[in-house]
Amino acid sequence: MRFKQAPVLVGMLVLALLLAACGGASPAAPTESPGQNTPQAQTGATQAPVAATGNTLQVVRDRGQLICGVNNQLPGFGSVDAQGNFNGFDIDFCKAIAAAVFGDATKVQYRPLSAQERFPAVQTREVDVLIRNTTWTVSRDTTVGLDFAPTTFYDGQGMMVRKADNISSLEDMDGASVCVQSGTTTELNLADSFRSRNLQLNAVVFETHDAAVAAYDEGRCDGFTTDKSGLVSTLVKLRNPADHVILDVTMSKEPLGPAVLQGDTQWKDIVTWVVFGLFNAEELGVTQANVESMLNSDDPNIRRLLGVEGELGQGLGLDNDFMVDVIKAVGNYGEIYDRNLGPNTPFNLPRGINAQWTDGGLIYGPPFR
Repeated sequence: MRFKQAPVLVGMLVLALLLAACGGASPAAPTESPGQNTPQAQTGATQAPVAATGNTLQVVRDRGQLICGVNNQLPGFGSVDAQGNFNGFDIDFCKAIAAAVFGDATKVQYRPLSAQERFPAVQTREVDVLIRNTTWTVSRDTTVGLDFAPTTFYDGQGMMVRKADNISSLEDMDGASVCVQSGTTTELNLADSFRSRNLQLNAVVFETHDAAVAAYDEGRCDGFTTDKSGLVSTLVKLRNPADHVILDVTMSKEPLGPAVLQGDTQWKDIVTWVVFGLFNAEELGVTQANVESMLNSDDPNIRRLLGVEGELGQGLGLDNDFMVDVIKAVGNYGEIYDRNLGPNTPFNLPRGINAQWTDGGLIYGPPFR
């Protein structure tokens, strides 16, 4: 199949990756993971107080709410409904952390962040935790200065094309034009995938995700690429979703999950074990509906998870029964997934590798012991 040539519309942003020292100026945002770009954070938003190293939990408690950096335009993961309520898979993890800290999942301020804003927002402590479809990479774990909690969604970069073009693989796209967001690992992965297959690529590059999607929907590109989860979210927003298909190809590994600033091991442990607690709750059959009755369980694993036995919460600086509040608020991991992405949603996204390890997936929670 032959494709017309397409010019590069916007050059790739060259962004600094240096982590600012304490009290120094924040660096420019590093390249973005595959995913979506959001509008600028609202002007006049409350600035988070700066936490001393190792003191984030106390700062959050003194403030009276968690500040969570999120996406607000990625349906299924992070979006805002007509009533102004934040909803989505990532949003539920913000609620879970608030429930663990305060016993109240509503004590969250959601801070919408663009791809370019998200890392400086963590580095300057504008947000307490970033839960915004962000890929865990070695540079982000070192140079950027993030600490990642467990992966909550295993993803990979995919490709969307029009059914009418009869494309079934990347090999069918030699010379194709592909819409992609600039300054992202998506752009780099795209180039690598075509180069490794000795295919000619015409990348049509846009500064924002929305501009790239609009161009593809207008027929200005033969394909559009981002994370597969992002493609599923994007598909339902196209003018004629039935005219498009997501290819059965994965161009990269994209482990997505919460991230915090390095230097506060207690806060990182709290975010980590809230996630692991949600994994374990699903594995043990503890749900939003039965968590109260499960307090009477004879299973020692359930009793420790719910704080009936042991003092595991105290080791984190939380109440021993913090997971009871978390599960009451959002359910277990499987309930979060199904509510936002499952068969009763517009996305109907199969669990795949995001299934429990007992079902052949990668979701595995170390024991509460």
